[in-house]
Amino acid sequence: MDQKTRDDLLRLFQGKLNEAMKFYLETCSRCGVCTKACHVHESMGQVKYIAAYRGEIVRRLYKKYFKAQGKAWSSLGESKELSDIALDELYEAAYSCTGCRRCMVFCPHGIDTQMLMSIAKILLVGANAEPDILTMLADMSIEKGKSMDAFKEGFLEGIRNLEAEVVKKWKSDAGESAIPIDVQDADLLYVALAGAHSIIPAAAVFNAAGENWTLSFFEAVNFGAFVGDPTKTKLILDRIINEAKRLNVKEVCICECGTAFRVMKQMSGNQPFRVTSVTETHARYLREGRIKLDKSKLKGPVTYHDPCQIARNGGVIDDPRYILGHLTDSFLDMTPDPTYNWCCGGGGGLVALGDETLDFRMKSSSVKADQVRQTGATVLATACENCHSQLSDLNRHYELGVDVQFLTSLMADALI
Repeated sequence: MDQKTRDDLLRLFQGKLNEAMKFYLETCSRCGVCTKACHVHESMGQVKYIAAYRGEIVRRLYKKYFKAQGKAWSSLGESKELSDIALDELYEAAYSCTGCRRCMVFCPHGIDTQMLMSIAKILLVGANAEPDILTMLADMSIEKGKSMDAFKEGFLEGIRNLEAEVVKKWKSDAGESAIPIDVQDADLLYVALAGAHSIIPAAAVFNAAGENWTLSFFEAVNFGAFVGDPTKTKLILDRIINEAKRLNVKEVCICECGTAFRVMKQMSGNQPFRVTSVTETHARYLREGRIKLDKSKLKGPVTYHDPCQIARNGGVIDDPRYILGHLTDSFLDMTPDPTYNWCCGGGGGLVALGDETLDFRMKSSSVKADQVRQTGATVLATACENCHSQLSDLNRHYELGVDVQFLTSLMADALI
């Protein structure tokens, strides 16, 4: 690595060093409590997958370039040179970590490994060593935001083709659109994923509840966050914020996508609208008596996987269980405390990388497969696209024999 590249990367590193990050980098006592916290380590048993080991890769670079002892006497401070070999280590650490933060709830110091891995990812982006597909997907989202007029007609035609499917699940009043778009002063802006599975069931529930809602032109997923590029993350986020302000909505409701919800909820700053997950919104309809569900529709014992970004990182834990209480009398929880639930193994962009990561995702998530099997459930519900994809892969690979379903789909099919 040439000196200019190293200097450029160190400037990116320094830009991440706020007080919280310095605390995480300087506090680890190597106590080992996090050893059994990571699903990857527990499934594969390799030291390099311990959360503290991942953090140490970043920490040694920090000691070398930002601590006096490391600068003056590298070997004594356990510091390490930023080199091409170091970038390879950073890549393996960052893209074997799903950012689930299970290690953080075990750590006595509350060290946030996901935050440390954000340093790894920004260095990889700066060195053009990040996964190309994630950058390409982020760039496509940004371009769509710049050129909405070029995409608009095709998008509207596609939505019109879905309306009949929405009406099959819940008949709208005569003259009303089953999927309203671009409605000024709507109470709720629903931000979906690209695909009928993310739009049709949610639309049926919104219509059944009599919601004054409108569908966003933009997809919810933020590939800038997956690749760890703060600039692209903000550009993708701003498309939705600007649309919500233009329409003067009261609520932005994010579909079943964990990272999209976390980014919008925790990174959008103070806005004139509130941010909710679709699970929170639909649970609210049930509490208010705006919708009713038929328990007889769902057969067999049901379990639920808590998406890490929505549950552990976003606090949405009780609402999905409230919904399931209206869907079935045979709910089986995976764990006594959902805060400590195992990650599915597909977050952090791993599912988006597709077949490239499939073997690793299966091997690194055997503990999750065991957890699902031990419930004895025949239906496995979740509220996140990445989780659904990963759990479906685990279901096939480990022959779990469960029916993997989105929570919103189960609700739409049970509407009275």
